[in-house]
Amino acid sequence: MSAMFRITLPDGSVREVAPGTTPADVAAAIGPGLAKAAIAARIDGELRDIMRPFEGDTQLALVTSKDEADALELARHDFAHVLAEAVQHLFPGTQITFGPSTDDGFYYDFAPKDRPFTDEDLPAIEAEMRRIIAKNEPLIREVWSRADLIARWQAEGETFKAEWAAELPEGEELTVYKAGNGPGAWLDMCRGPHLASTGKLDPNAFKLTRVSGAYWRGDQKNAMLSRVYGTGWLNKKQLDAHLTMLEEAGKRDHRKIGQEMDLFHLQSEAQGSVFWHPKGFILWRQLEAYMRRRLDGAGYAEVKTPQLMDARQWEQSGHWGKYRENMFVVPDEIPNTEDDAAIFSGTADLMALKPMNCPAHVLIFRQGIKSYRDLPIRMAEFGCCHRNEPHGALHGIMRVRQFTQDDAHIFVREDQLVEEVQQFCELLDSVYRDLGFEDYAVKLALRPDKRFGSEEMWDTAEDELRKAVLGSKLSDSIKAKFEELPGEGAFYAPKLEFHLTDAIGRTWQVGTIQSDRVLPERLDASYVGADGERHRPIMLHRAILGTFERFIGILIEHHAGRFPLWLSPVQAVVATIVSDADDYAREVAEKLKAAGIRVETDLRNEKINYKVREHSLAKVPNLLVVGKREAEEGKVALRQLGSDRQQFLTLDDAIAMLTEAAKAPDL
Repeated sequence: MSAMFRITLPDGSVREVAPGTTPADVAAAIGPGLAKAAIAARIDGELRDIMRPFEGDTQLALVTSKDEADALELARHDFAHVLAEAVQHLFPGTQITFGPSTDDGFYYDFAPKDRPFTDEDLPAIEAEMRRIIAKNEPLIREVWSRADLIARWQAEGETFKAEWAAELPEGEELTVYKAGNGPGAWLDMCRGPHLASTGKLDPNAFKLTRVSGAYWRGDQKNAMLSRVYGTGWLNKKQLDAHLTMLEEAGKRDHRKIGQEMDLFHLQSEAQGSVFWHPKGFILWRQLEAYMRRRLDGAGYAEVKTPQLMDARQWEQSGHWGKYRENMFVVPDEIPNTEDDAAIFSGTADLMALKPMNCPAHVLIFRQGIKSYRDLPIRMAEFGCCHRNEPHGALHGIMRVRQFTQDDAHIFVREDQLVEEVQQFCELLDSVYRDLGFEDYAVKLALRPDKRFGSEEMWDTAEDELRKAVLGSKLSDSIKAKFEELPGEGAFYAPKLEFHLTDAIGRTWQVGTIQSDRVLPERLDASYVGADGERHRPIMLHRAILGTFERFIGILIEHHAGRFPLWLSPVQAVVATIVSDADDYAREVAEKLKAAGIRVETDLRNEKINYKVREHSLAKVPNLLVVGKREAEEGKVALRQLGSDRQQFLTLDDAIAMLTEAAKAPDL
């Protein structure tokens, strides 16, 4: 008789089971309710199929739909497979490639036989997906030999899958999942895990959203594929809430509102860079001035560093090896020739546009001898950086190639680190609240697989950040949401991430602070300690907004263009009812301007209702309407954005009210 396996449950109890037993069997033995609810299992922490047999003694935690993160990951992965099966049923000869889950759904890339797919194909594909779900096909995991799997793909004309299988590392276990039993069962190469059957999916909890082009393996030199996107959830209620959010997000799209408010534009002549219009740059300048005041008050010294630096500097810092593909590189000296081949022959030294500011700040730190008494040194820069993002990744002003970070680096001694991180967390908390974000989460991104530094260094750095957050003055509600993200740290340091939640429930990762012991070592930064010896500082990389471009995009969508008055590019418009009031309107505008209000006049020969509607679309927060009566009495009719009510005020009262309302929160 084979030896029994010892299965330890979360409550500490142990069950002995025979080889071949599955987590589903254990769930059934515990009770019929759990047997019905369990959808997957965590085996020694690893998420696995509930029908996959145990392989030895193990820690078992059964997963149900109440474990929402795991349940959503499984459901979205399954929806992707059902999508691929449906497409191959409807369009024979279509080749399949990859189909991962995403943050809100899934997608699958296809190589159609006859023509690219279009959005018009989506209703038929959705109907076929629901038919497959209704069939309740079992999803069966099988291990195949490399040779057999490649032969299967080649025989079926699946050249993309065959290519991928051939390139996987020797000795790696190759698994497939079959949908249904029998020789004609549909299958896909996949690591898993999956739900037990397609019927575990809610047929009313998904929607296919769009079709786009995508290159095989993300390389534009390869074949163009059709990518079908979908959103997938655990139930219809979740789907409906998400679709409602998407509808609202469409209304708040920063590109649409940016055009309506005349803030910025983008065009192909400068891919990934923003053309800021006067009103948009007023918004930028207000935000920058606010941040500068907050940094001045927190003891930061502002610096400015070069755009171009020698490639050898980036190699020494480690960025060249880890980040080269995202850097813009230029020759140090261009030969006096019109021959492009000579220009790019590689004979000249290379320079690179900076993708980040940190190495330059170390070089400033190294100027002169630093004492332990000088630390902490807080060095800030609104630094313009460039990163060579793929064309397909660019998105409005949210994902660009040229951007400005609200960057800073703090050089600290070991004994100062926790307190310094706590002070940063509290500054960040205050800034977010001033900008209208009270709901955010703090996450600790832990060591990645590819990293610099010793295990001991990483243990220390991670623990320091953990202690800093939990010991800070952040609210209990923020601390209660604190979580850790294994494997998501930078290659040189763990980091705290700050994820904002906006007005419609979306989350945005913006702020960060990273505890780095690697870069000071690589770039030979040191200070003289109390013992007279040289010591390495710890370098805290930190940002609150992240980048101005992306944060302004988030602000636009969060406030739907209705900014707090102190940020609004135009704070008031004086509009006339009749031309007889033009001179008074100019007088009102001049007095508002003298009081520090950003104001425009609208003296056009248009009906006042037309003017009100137009300025409402442009998100003007205050409309001061003046006619003959207002001019005679020295008054204004004040209409505030979003309100149907008019206030009749004296000009002095209106100026006092607007001046007070327009004060920045830190003034």
